[in-house]
Amino acid sequence: MTHVLVTGGLGFIGSHVVEGALSRGWRVTVVDSLRPDVHADTGIPDWFSALQGDVDLVVTDAARVSSTLLRDVSVVCHQAAKVGLGVDFADAADYVASNIGTTAALLAAMAERGTARLVLASSMVVYGEGLYRDGDRIAQPPERTIRDLEAGRFEPVGADGLPLEPLLITERDATEPRNVYAITKLAQEQVSRSWTRSTGGRAVALRYHNVFGARMPIGTPYAGVASIFRSSLAEGLAPQVFEDGGQRRDFVDVRDVADANLRAIERVNELADGSFRAFNVGSGTVRTIGEFARTLSAATGGPAPVVTGEFRLGDVRHITASSELIATELGWRAKREWSDAVRDFATAPMRPRAATSTPSARP
Repeated sequence: MTHVLVTGGLGFIGSHVVEGALSRGWRVTVVDSLRPDVHADTGIPDWFSALQGDVDLVVTDAARVSSTLLRDVSVVCHQAAKVGLGVDFADAADYVASNIGTTAALLAAMAERGTARLVLASSMVVYGEGLYRDGDRIAQPPERTIRDLEAGRFEPVGADGLPLEPLLITERDATEPRNVYAITKLAQEQVSRSWTRSTGGRAVALRYHNVFGARMPIGTPYAGVASIFRSSLAEGLAPQVFEDGGQRRDFVDVRDVADANLRAIERVNELADGSFRAFNVGSGTVRTIGEFARTLSAATGGPAPVVTGEFRLGDVRHITASSELIATELGWRAKREWSDAVRDFATAPMRPRAATSTPSARP
């Protein structure tokens, strides 16, 4: 029987992975720290109490997973991480400790026990700004300047001063993280790659795009625009859309992302010893942040979004990636219809607001 250990298994994406694993008849060990700045309380959520199947919960940080706890574990699905862009640079130390340090400690325990299969939650942020066509050249542009952003010039431009044409980025293209969170996600991949080389283990990293759905955390600046928009609408407020709302993204339903993890768990054994593979995980359809806000507002019957022209340093303008490689190699494609997914999200249960004023989040 497959025995999967899911870190961050009480969180947003991890909870859906746990449910899917149990539906397949697998044995599941859930590891979650129940950090008070993430969870509204340290109690067991109702959805977990209602689970049917062979499941255990260990309340501890993923960095403290011991080789003993890994006994009989077939594969580790590492979802625990501090996510989002962050409020300011004061968050940097927590990002590094929570993401890089925790992953390294977990992999060390896996090496000690001989647990040789890993599925890692990564992110499209490792690419930085997306891929663009500049005349006859394909390139990633430099970071946008404060001067341009303050002037409302949001589109990256080429040498001729004209906006570049955004393209889909693939796993073969260069990574160029542009904020602390992105740096730590790429570092998680790199330390995992090192682990595969050192131990002969096999790892799959899933580079999530903009995930939305049930159990997203609310009331936190770390959870991304989908949660922020939903939180505003729940309070009867118009979603505040930064820049001009034209930022291109790929919004993907959390249930599809959980399916991608389950497929990776099933297929990681097929890799050669010492292999590391990264895959983009998106819906396959490009949409704008403004479009998402408008669709969600309509689904909730709430006020129309307001485009503010505000911006955040470290945000990228366009980032959408091709998800063809995971379809070809692992046989996974997103299957939820856009309108149905947004309609479900409009009324889906959200994770209660944590009490702390300095939140962080785990997927």
